[in-house]
Amino acid sequence: ASLIWGGSFVVVKLAVGEIDPLVLAASRFLIATPIMFVLLLVRRSSLRIPRKEWPWLAFLGLAGITSLYVFQYIGIAYTNASISAVLTETDVLFIALFSFVFLKEPAKKGRVFGILLSFVGVVVVILSNMDVTTMSFTGLFLVGSSLVILSSFCWGIYSVGSKRLLESYDVLTVTAYTFAFGTLFYLPIVGGHFLSSLEEIPLMGWLAILYLAVVSSIVAYLSWNYALKHMDASQAGVYLSFIALFTILIAFALGERMTPAFFVGAALIITGVYLTERN
Repeated sequence: ASLIWGGSFVVVKLAVGEIDPLVLAASRFLIATPIMFVLLLVRRSSLRIPRKEWPWLAFLGLAGITSLYVFQYIGIAYTNASISAVLTETDVLFIALFSFVFLKEPAKKGRVFGILLSFVGVVVVILSNMDVTTMSFTGLFLVGSSLVILSSFCWGIYSVGSKRLLESYDVLTVTAYTFAFGTLFYLPIVGGHFLSSLEEIPLMGWLAILYLAVVSSIVAYLSWNYALKHMDASQAGVYLSFIALFTILIAFALGERMTPAFFVGAALIITGVYLTERN
């Protein structure tokens, strides 16, 4: 999941230059949601989740499908990729905090230290690839940064909030229902201009949407939720630190430079993940 989301960060930054961020987010899940329910039918998984759980599923859809990407995509449009990547990684801290408080997961010193060390590693990795001379801290930049942090807060809520349902129900079923509710919440946001906006999307834009829908949504969400079902949320969360690492590696493969600081940050991330798993 981290490898996929690392690639999606590059795709989103390119896509928001040509597609309205809200249209991009809504299109992604309008494609992904029907595919999810087809998979449910193919696998003959149970479509039934008690109605008492529907409000909670709707809340998770609003947090982890709708609000998350509304905040994140608009935030990325107003800031730069490097800063966005650092701020997005605060989801590791939000997941850990919510896990310790609401799920009563053990806040062992080694685990907390490992999570913090991984986050420091992420910051080092991103700073190693950042050109501070081109940064401009305008009002819109600060608004964009705040929106990216809000998106990480939403991901923390979604991840910890999904834990209870995933322990009781099938991963594919829970994910499909959260996709469905999240997609419904997009409809009033994108409004009546949505269909006309689709007609203006170029071929490369549609390829980006298909990648985000099939790979970044279906494959990555199922992988993430499977991990949440079988391990502590705070343990799973620390692996999100690899997103920034994979993002920079992909950028390097596309021709960007790599500095010694990158390898220092990578070592900190790997060490932090090891300490978290060990504890």
